Amino acid sequence: MAASSSSFVAILTLAFFLLFSGSVNAQLSTNYYSKSCPKLLSTVKSIVQSAIAKEARMGASLLRLFFHDCFVNGCDGSILLDDTSNFIGEKNAGPNRNSVRGYEVIDHIKSAVENVCPDVVSCADIVAIAARDSVVILGGPNWYIKLGRRDARFASQAAANNSIPSPASSLNQLISRFSQVGLSTRDMVALSGAHTIGQARCITFRARVHNETNIDRLFAPSRRSTCPRTTGSGDNNLAPLDIQTPTRFDNTYYKNLLQRRGLLHSDQQLFNGGSTDSIVRGYSNCQSTFNSDFAAALIRMGDINPLTGSKGEIRKNCRKRN
Repeated sequence: MAASSSSFVAILTLAFFLLFSGSVNAQLSTNYYSKSCPKLLSTVKSIVQSAIAKEARMGASLLRLFFHDCFVNGCDGSILLDDTSNFIGEKNAGPNRNSVRGYEVIDHIKSAVENVCPDVVSCADIVAIAARDSVVILGGPNWYIKLGRRDARFASQAAANNSIPSPASSLNQLISRFSQVGLSTRDMVALSGAHTIGQARCITFRARVHNETNIDRLFAPSRRSTCPRTTGSGDNNLAPLDIQTPTRFDNTYYKNLLQRRGLLHSDQQLFNGGSTDSIVRGYSNCQSTFNSDFAAALIRMGDINPLTGSKGEIRKNCRKRN
C-alpha cells in the first residue's frame, strides 16, 4: 500500500511537472529566437527598410497584414496561405481581396530567414516583426516584440468575412468586435491610430464622402474628386487615410478626426459625440501617450490565440502548408 501510494505521488508529481513545463514552453517570449536564430531581427529589418524605401505605403500594408491575421482565429499566419484546388484560405475574403498587400515582402523575408536559420522561425512571427519594424521605420514607437508563435495548418474564409472590422462599422460595432478578441475600447482607439499611415480604396469611403454630414466641408469635395459617386467607377482609386502626414507614424490622424476629416466612416465614429471622444482628444494632444498606448495595445493584439508548443507548424513556405 505504501509503495502504491508512493508511486501515485510520483506520477502526480511528474504530471504536474509536465503540465507546468508545457505551459511555460507555450508562452511567447521577447528572446525566443536569441539562440536559435540570432540574426533574425536584423534580417527582417533590412528587408522591411528596403521595401519601405521603394514604396512608403508598404509599411502600412505590412502593419495591416498583422491586424488582419490576428483578428481571424489569432496571430497564426493563416492569412498567408494561398487557395488551392482543395483548400480555401483567407486571401479572397471580402476584407482581404484586392486590399491586403505585402505578401511578396513576407516571402522575401522568409527566404532570407530560412538561409540563416532553416526550419526555425514561423511565418506568423515574421508578420509580427515586420509590422513592428514598419511602425518604427515610419517614425512610430518601438517595443520588445513577443515571439514564439507557430503557423496554422488551416484558415477560415468565413471567419475572415465575419471577424475583421468593417470600414462601415458603427462605434458600438467597433467596440464589440475588439472586445470579442479581448481588446478594450481604449485599445481599439489606439490601434485605429494605425490609420495615420497608408491609403484606402474609394470603395471603402465613397458613401462617407458623398452622403455623410459629419464631415469637413472642404475635405469632402477633395475626396469626391478621386471617388465618383457611381459604383464601379474608380473603386480602386486611392486616398490617404491621414491627409496631413500619410507616410509618417504620428498622432495627426486624431487631429484630423477633431476637424471631421476622418476618411472612413469607422474613423469618424471615434469622434462623433460618443464615448471615445475624450480618448481621441487625449491622443491628439499628446503624441507620447498615443505611442505608448499603441505599442501596448499591439502587444496585446499579438497575444490573441497564438499557436505555441506542439500546435501548428513552422512553414517552409508561408503560402502553403508543409
